[in-house]
Amino acid sequence: MDNIFIERLWRSLKYEAIYLHELTDGFVAERVIGKWVDFYNTERPHSTFGGRTPAEAYGAARPMDMMDKPGGLPTCPQAQQHQKTFINGFLAA
Repeated sequence: MDNIFIERLWRSLKYEAIYLHELTDGFVAERVIGKWVDFYNTERPHSTFGGRTPAEAYGAARPMDMMDKPGGLPTCPQAQQHQKTFINGFLAA
C-alpha cells in the first residue's frame, strides 16, 4: 500500500510536467521539475487536505531546510558534532 502514494506522485509529475516539456538537458529538467514541485506543494489543492495545499496543511510558509528541522537530521555522532559546531558558530556570530 505504501508504494501507491509515491507511484501517484510520479504519475502526476510525469503527466503534468515531464511529458509537457522538451527536456533537452539536466538544467532544463531541474528547472521544470523544481517549478512543478513548488507548484505541487504551494499552489495545487489536494483532496487529502480538504482542498488545501501541502504548505497550508503543514503550516509551511517557506521551504524548510533540514537545519530548521533537527528531528530530520542524521543521528550519527559525527553529524551530531557537526550540528553542534554549526549551531555554536552561528550563535557566536
